[in-house]
Amino acid sequence: MRTAGWTAIAMATLAAPQALAAEAPAQASLDRLADTLGYRLTMVDNRPTCPAGIDGCFLSTITLTLPKTLPVDAPPEGFALIFSFVNPLPRVESDIFTHRHVNGDAQQLTLKPGVTLRPGSTHEIKLWGVGSNFSKAFAMPNAYLVAEGLKPRTIAATRAAIDPETGLEILPFVAPMTDEAKLATKSDADKTRWLTAERAFDVQAGRLAPEARGIVILPKPAKAMQGRGQAVDLARGIALTLDGVERDAVAPALAALGSPEGGALPLTIRIDPAASKKAEGYILDVKASGIAIAAHDAAGASHALRSLAQQAAFEKGKLAALHVEDAPEYGFRGLHIDLGRNFHGRDQILKLVEAMAAYKLNKLHLHLADDEGWRIEIPALPELATVGSKRCHDPAEQTCLLPQLGAGPDGTSGVNGYLTTADYVAIVKAATARQIEVIPSIDMPGHSRAAIKAMEARHARLTAAGKKAEAETYRLIDPADTTEYRSIQHYSDNTLNVCLPATYRFVDTVADALADMHRQAGAPLKTFHLGADETAGAWVKSPACKAMIAENGGDAGKLTPRFIERVSKSLAAKGLRAGGWSDGMGHTEAAAMPKKVQTNIWAVLHAGGVREAHDQMNRGWDAVLSIPDLGYFDMPYAPHPDEGGYNWASRGVDPYQVFGFMPGNLPANAATIRNIQAEGKAIEDKPVLRPGHRAAGLQAQLWSETTRTDAQVDYMLFPRLLALAERAWSPAPWTPAYQAGASYEWGDKRVDAAKLKAGWQDFAGRVAAQFPMLERMGVAYRVAPPGARIVDGKLEANSMFPGTTIEYRIGSGAWTRYAGPVPVGGAADLRSRSADGKRASRTVRVEPAR
Repeated sequence: MRTAGWTAIAMATLAAPQALAAEAPAQASLDRLADTLGYRLTMVDNRPTCPAGIDGCFLSTITLTLPKTLPVDAPPEGFALIFSFVNPLPRVESDIFTHRHVNGDAQQLTLKPGVTLRPGSTHEIKLWGVGSNFSKAFAMPNAYLVAEGLKPRTIAATRAAIDPETGLEILPFVAPMTDEAKLATKSDADKTRWLTAERAFDVQAGRLAPEARGIVILPKPAKAMQGRGQAVDLARGIALTLDGVERDAVAPALAALGSPEGGALPLTIRIDPAASKKAEGYILDVKASGIAIAAHDAAGASHALRSLAQQAAFEKGKLAALHVEDAPEYGFRGLHIDLGRNFHGRDQILKLVEAMAAYKLNKLHLHLADDEGWRIEIPALPELATVGSKRCHDPAEQTCLLPQLGAGPDGTSGVNGYLTTADYVAIVKAATARQIEVIPSIDMPGHSRAAIKAMEARHARLTAAGKKAEAETYRLIDPADTTEYRSIQHYSDNTLNVCLPATYRFVDTVADALADMHRQAGAPLKTFHLGADETAGAWVKSPACKAMIAENGGDAGKLTPRFIERVSKSLAAKGLRAGGWSDGMGHTEAAAMPKKVQTNIWAVLHAGGVREAHDQMNRGWDAVLSIPDLGYFDMPYAPHPDEGGYNWASRGVDPYQVFGFMPGNLPANAATIRNIQAEGKAIEDKPVLRPGHRAAGLQAQLWSETTRTDAQVDYMLFPRLLALAERAWSPAPWTPAYQAGASYEWGDKRVDAAKLKAGWQDFAGRVAAQFPMLERMGVAYRVAPPGARIVDGKLEANSMFPGTTIEYRIGSGAWTRYAGPVPVGGAADLRSRSADGKRASRTVRVEPAR
C-alpha cells in the first residue's frame, strides 16, 4: 500500500535531468546530514506501564542528535526518516516527527509541519511496541533519509560493522542491554534469567567433559572398536579398488580423506547389501594390511569414508586398527536454509553441502522465496529475479521490493541477490555427488509478497506494451479484492489469490522450471515444498473467490486447505511429492491428499508440537521433526541480550538441548526441556501415536531475518548442527520406551539422567575434536563464551567443550591465557578462542561474589 507522500517522492525522483542538476546542492546537503546525524536505539523496558489501549507493550527509544552545523537552513520537501522495526508500533511519541507504518517492518517518520531543526539538538522518539525485544538482535540496521526529488541516503551511524575479534556483525548504534530486571522478561511468571558468566559456570560444572582420546567419529557409530597393533599410515597413499560403485559416487568423500591415490595402502570399497542390510549402512575395517569398506549402497560407502576421514584427521593420519558397523536411525536428516529473508549465495551453500556430507546429513531444504525476497531465476518469468530479489527505496515497487529487515535504500547490500539457473544446477550437482537430496521450497499461498510484487511489475511492463492478455497470465491478485488483513509479519498484501487460474499456472511454471534444473543436474526433482503455513485472512472480499467460498460453506478459511490439496494433487501428477509446514498441511482433508506427503512439524514442543506430530504421523505422512525446541537454529543459543536470533519459540536452544532430544518419545522431552517461560511442565500425549508410526526424521532450520552475513550463518548452525546430526543418526539411549498416553514431569526419573550426562560428555569431546576439521572447511562455528566466577578472591572458569582456550584480563590489562584458578582483585573480563586461535567468543564479565 502506498500513500501520496511516497508516490510523490517516487515521481520526483524520475524528474528531468535539468531538474536533477538543480537539486545537486540539496542532494549534497541530505548526504551530509545522513553522514553526520547521531542515531541511538535503546531497549528501555520490556515490562513498562503501557499507555491506554495497548496491551503487552514494551518501550524502546531512538535518540537523534543533530550535527552542530546543519548543512541546510530548512529540511527539503518531503523530508522523512525510514527505519525497520519488526514489532507493531501502535504508538510513537516525538516532538518533531509523525509516524506511519508503511508495510511489513518498514516505518516512516515524517517531519511535522513548521518544525525547525536546531543545530546540535537532541530528540528522543519513544517507540511503544507490542510484544518484547529481549535481545539486540531485534534491531535492524540501515535507517535512511528521503526527500522529494533526491536519492535516499543511509544514516551512516546505523550501518553494521564487523567485530575484528569475533568476525561477526555488530550494530554499534544499539545501546548495551544491562538491566536484567527490566529487560529479561515481561512478567514475574516468566522464570527466564540471562545466562551470565556465573550462571553458565554453574550449568557447565555439572556437564564437564574430558578431551576425546579414542574414537571421535560423529555422528556416533552404532558399533565401533579400536584394536592394537601396527598403525595404519594414510600418508603412504591408497591403492583404490571399487566393486559395485562408480568412482564419481564416492569422489567427494575420497577427496575429504585427503590420502593420495596410487599409493601402497589397499582401500577396497564394495557394495554388498547383504553385509550391511540397512540403507546407507556400512562396515569399515582398518588394518595394517589395508582398509575394507562393505556398504549397502553408495551413500553408505561415502559415510564410511567420512568416518575414516574424521578419525584419520584426529590421529594425524596414523590410525589404530578400527572396526565400525554403522547405519542411520532415521532416513531423513535435513538442513533447511532460508534464502528468502536475507540472501546467502552459491559459495556459502556449497560449503554447507560439504559440511552436511561430513556429518551424514542427506536432505538440503532450500527456502527460495518469501515475502522479503525471491531467490531463484525462473527464465519464463524474469521479474521474479530482477525485481523480487532486491530490496531498495522504490515506493512503487516496480524495480525492487521495499527495504524490509534493514536492507537499506540502494539495493546493493549483501542481503540482496538470487541464484541463477547455473548456480542452482551447480548446487544440485554438488549435493547429488554427496548423496544429498535438494528440496526446493516456494512458500505459498501466504509469505508470497515477493512473487506478487514481481508479477505486478511484469503486469505493468506488458500492459504498457499493449499486451493486456499476456499481462494477466501470471497476475496473482484480484485487483477488485478489498479485503483488509495483516499477516504475522504485518504485511497487508502477501497472499496469492487461490481463486485465480493464474495462480495455478504460476505454480506449474515454477515447479516445471525447478524440475528442469534438476534434470540438467542429472538428479530428478522428487519433492516440491510449498510452505502452506501462516496464511492470513485474505480473499474474504475478493469477487474472484465468491463462488469458491460458497462451495466451502461460506468459510473463506477453508480456501487455503483446498489450495494445498489441489496443488499437491497437481504435483503428484508430475511425479512429485508435495511438502509443507504442519500447520497448513494439518488443515487439509487426508482423503483429499496424495498418499505420499512430507510434512514438517514446527509447532513448539510445549505448545502443540506433540499433538501436531502424532496427528500427522498417524495419517501415514512422512513427518519430519522440525520442532523449534530441537531444530530452530535462528533461536539464540542462550537467553542473553548479546546472543543473536529471534526468540518467539525458545529463549535458548543450546547444543545440550539438541543433543538430549528424544525423537522416539516426544512427550518425554518435558523431562528435559522447559517451556518458553522456563517452567517445567508436563505435555499431554494426545492424540496417542498409533503402533507402526514414527517420525521420518529430523531437520534443522535456519530462518534468516536476523542473519545477514555468511559468518552469522556458520555461527548459528555450528556446533548445534552436529548435535542434530548425532540425534538423527544415532539412538538416544536415555529415552524411555513410548507408552501411549504417558506424560512426563520435569526431571522425570524414567528419563535416564546418568545415560544422558555420559552421552553428552562423550559427544562434547567428539565435537571439540571436530573443530579443526570445520575450520579447514571454512566454517566459522560459534566459539562459546566461558563460564566464570570469582569466589574468595579467585577467578575460576570453565567451558562447554573440553580443550577450549580461555583468556582473561583485569581492567584494561593484556589478555592472559587462563590455566587454572587465579587471584584477582576485582571484576574480570573473559573470552574463549577458536581451535586455531583466530577468532574469539564474545567477551563476558564476572564480578566478585557478594
